[in-house]
This record gives sequence, structure tokens and C-alpha cells, in this order.
Amino acid sequence: MTLTTTTLAELAPMTQMTTRDGTVLTVRAAYAEDEGALADFFDKVSAEDRRFRFLTAVKHLEHEQLQPLTHVDHWRTESFVAFDAATGEVVASAMLACDGRMDTGEIAVSVRSDYRGRGVGWTMLDLLAAEADKRGLARVISIEDRDNHAAIELEREKGFAAHGLDGDPHLVLLEKRFG
Repeated sequence: MTLTTTTLAELAPMTQMTTRDGTVLTVRAAYAEDEGALADFFDKVSAEDRRFRFLTAVKHLEHEQLQPLTHVDHWRTESFVAFDAATGEVVASAMLACDGRMDTGEIAVSVRSDYRGRGVGWTMLDLLAAEADKRGLARVISIEDRDNHAAIELEREKGFAAHGLDGDPHLVLLEKRFG
């Protein structure tokens, strides 16, 4: 009997995507083995962007915050890591979390500070939209802090409509419908 070892690369097929500035990204699903790399990545995301992503101020993400990004079912919830193909470093994280009816998915994207303004967020939103469409979702939503002007503007450019969020004047719900 021959034993084989399955590598993470075999479990997680990779997709190459090119941003508007020509940066080539290698993107794949996140797994438990990515926890350390994601912790390092979020240390390189600005404090303000971490606050916007997690809706709370945190200097360093611990296991409890990282586990939902690395332990997903890969259908109702998918977490992606994007690497700069030239350096191999994690430069973005994106997540799609669907409701039980597979009607609506909530999305979230984070981009490393030194990669902002290069089309990485735009590219990750394209990936999330394609994944939502593949799953047959009717819409995706993003909940943003009203002060997160860059994300709100980017999502509007990608066809999201902004709505107030009942009960919280500090948050805005952005929605994109499919079909």
C-alpha cells in the first residue's frame, strides 16, 4: 500500500487574476493552514481598514477572529486569500457568507495597505460576484461604516446601491442584485 500526501495546493485550486495596474494575483480558498499568513496579512492592513472590516478596533487578530476565515464549508461560506504572484505574499482577503436559503450573500474585502489603489479590491469584488452568481444568489450585500468612503465608492462603481441600515445611523447597507 502506498501512502500519498495531499498538499494544500491540490486541495485548493488557484486562479490567476490581473488587477487594473497589471498586478497578477493568485487567489484560492482559505484553509486552516492559512491562519498564520492571514494574521500577518491583517497586521499589514491599516488600523482603520481593520476597524471597517470587523466593525471593532483591534490591533492584531487572534485565533478567535481568524477561525471564521479559515474554517468554512466552502459552499455557503467561502473565504479567499489573494497572493501577489510575484512575491507570494498575501495582499487581500475576501469572504462570501450566504444565508440558509442561498438567496443573499454578505461580502467583505480587505486589502493590504501598500496594495490599495492598485485595483486589488476591484478584482476581489469581481471574484465575489462571480462566486455569488455560481451559487445562484439573487443578491449580495455589504455592510459598511459610513466613514468608509473608499469602500462605498468602489462598491457603487461596481453596481451596488446604498441604503440606510435601520437602527444604526453609523452603518450603510450596499446591495447588488443579480438576474
